[in-house]
Amino acid sequence: QAQLEESGGGLVQAGGSLRLSCTVSGRRTSSTYACGWFRQGPGNEREFVSTITWNGSGTRYADSVKGRFTISRDRNTVYLQMNSLKPEDTAVYYCAARDGFLGMGLAGRDYTYWGQGTQVTVSS
Repeated sequence: QAQLEESGGGLVQAGGSLRLSCTVSGRRTSSTYACGWFRQGPGNEREFVSTITWNGSGTRYADSVKGRFTISRDRNTVYLQMNSLKPEDTAVYYCAARDGFLGMGLAGRDYTYWGQGTQVTVSS
């Protein structure tokens, strides 16, 4: 069982940056989980943003954020560095985790554990 908690959201102007953090706690350390970031904007379905392997050796990104967002991790935290933010990045961002041996997942249904989400608002 894992518990995930996101932080770092907020209001930023277009072109600005934010760094989201996801702290993973529970009986196992976060390094045994593959993790991902998803987002859900107003009136939209939840969509994949990025994912990282349990050891950080592999990453994937949605085309819409490639070159602007960077996912990384250390012992118990997964980060999403978001640069050159656009108004269309406005959404609630969710962190997710699944057993590391399963590898990266690109769909919400691939993940077992979810955080409560953190709001990111980008003004034009």
